[in-house]
Amino acid sequence: MRIIYDFLLMGLIIIPLTLKSQTDRIPGDFETNSEISRESIFSFKLYREKLLKDPYRPAYHFCIPEGLSSNKIDQVPFDPNGAFFINGRYHLMYLYKRFGGEFYGWSWGHVSSNDLINWRNHPDALIANSKEEGAFSGGAFIDDDRKVILSYWKIKGKQRGIGLAKNIDNNFDKWEKFKENPVIKSTEWGITNLRDSLGKNTFVGSADPSNIWKKNGKYYMLTGNLLVLRKFGSKGKGLTANEEENVLPNDSVNYQGDRLYLFESENLIDWNYLNEFYDSNRKWTSKTEDNMCPSFLPLPSKPSGGISSSKHLLLFISHNKGCQYYVGDYKNNNFYPNSHGRMSWNDNGFFAPEAMIDGNGRQIMWAWIFDYRPKSMRRKSGWSGTYSLPRSLWLGKDGTLRLRPVEELKSLRINEKSIKDLKVKAESIMNLNDFGSDLMELEIIIESNDSQKFGLNVLVSDDGLEKTSIYYDSKNKKIIVDTQKSGYDFGNRIIEEAPLKLDNNETLTLRVFIDNSIIEVFANERQAISRRVYPEKKGNGISLFSNGGDIKIESFKSWELMPSNPY
Repeated sequence: MRIIYDFLLMGLIIIPLTLKSQTDRIPGDFETNSEISRESIFSFKLYREKLLKDPYRPAYHFCIPEGLSSNKIDQVPFDPNGAFFINGRYHLMYLYKRFGGEFYGWSWGHVSSNDLINWRNHPDALIANSKEEGAFSGGAFIDDDRKVILSYWKIKGKQRGIGLAKNIDNNFDKWEKFKENPVIKSTEWGITNLRDSLGKNTFVGSADPSNIWKKNGKYYMLTGNLLVLRKFGSKGKGLTANEEENVLPNDSVNYQGDRLYLFESENLIDWNYLNEFYDSNRKWTSKTEDNMCPSFLPLPSKPSGGISSSKHLLLFISHNKGCQYYVGDYKNNNFYPNSHGRMSWNDNGFFAPEAMIDGNGRQIMWAWIFDYRPKSMRRKSGWSGTYSLPRSLWLGKDGTLRLRPVEELKSLRINEKSIKDLKVKAESIMNLNDFGSDLMELEIIIESNDSQKFGLNVLVSDDGLEKTSIYYDSKNKKIIVDTQKSGYDFGNRIIEEAPLKLDNNETLTLRVFIDNSIIEVFANERQAISRRVYPEKKGNGISLFSNGGDIKIESFKSWELMPSNPY
């Protein structure tokens, strides 16, 4: 038993399961041909207990149930995928590398919830049928017949490209891949070579498909450009001799920057390439940025949903800059961005957005928050893979994006504490005793007056040397989260900063969520910053501070938050 426990701590225990061997059908029901040992069953109990005691494992942010799914690849599990709402339940897929049993490789795990907080595990939705296959990032779409279509990147094997699958039961436990896959074939990894009307070669992406949508009886889908950018985006570098005859070096600028490719179909099987979806603009993004993990959905006009606004939201990542978005107009098979924004600024630690529209018309998104612990520490802990709090997204009256945590999170609140009308003098620090917790939410409303920098410190150690600072820089018009003194000397301990210009006499309203190793800060429903922190001294102190002028705290509230993860 001690040997089993030692293997458990290393994340190496695997319960052997034998699955049905199928060709076109994705396994949805599991069969075991041998008895599972009592030792294996008990090892799962030990594993759960270990996770519950882990001081850095989030307790109410969604964590991947499988923990570490690869002993070779860093930072797994990966992206959220395939979110959809149907029959009163929210469904979310997650990308991980499956090990053990007959089926192996990049797969989509699947969970669902009726409250965005407590999640039920389903059988995996997409599983590689062999080591020569694999399902990478994609989206979900509900068709007119209430069938759910998953779009994914078929990344391995001789037949690579864009794959589709559909549910074949009402509980969404069983899925079937299209026998016509890939419905958009890659001519090389992540790239499809087409010829335009003049017979000239055109190279488009066949990776990371968006959610499908339907308009005027036709289906539409976007594909990402990372591999096209890498091959053709730098003065023709990487072109073969034959390709150089058709793509001149000065055409390379047409492959630079973030781009998406729009495909159209009448039957979900035969897809025709139409055009680049929007014009990549260097005033917003650099030529080195790609567009992958796209999500394209109508943008509600209020946080509670209701009737959609006239605008659409395009969420995506660039691999070097992380999560970002465009708000704009969708017409005539083109997207015309009006504004651009980011959700990650000084690194790419907020990554791979996934969004859906729920039954109330809300647009809700998740993103992957990177785990910066050393690989050896992650393996010893036996887990990795955490998503952001679900965010409600809508259109502000000024035409820009608004965002806040979903209302359902308030159900986790207990033990409210509050204080009003505090004055913090310039160049001073005010300690708030007995307000802090490992799992908590704070709401602070601050009148800035003439202060240059003002805000709060959280997770302050008893000696004051360890802390995370959250503050507004009135000179540079930024909301800032400083993790340089947050704890262990690993990971990206940086100053993350998001642009935020307060109007004259506008108060600063901060909502701060602390979940062991995650801090998420929402400012005036216009910006949000999410960071990983790994406090070594595990302090729970909170203090207020102001530099360059006095501030008034209109209201300060705190709640402990109940854990919602099963383990």
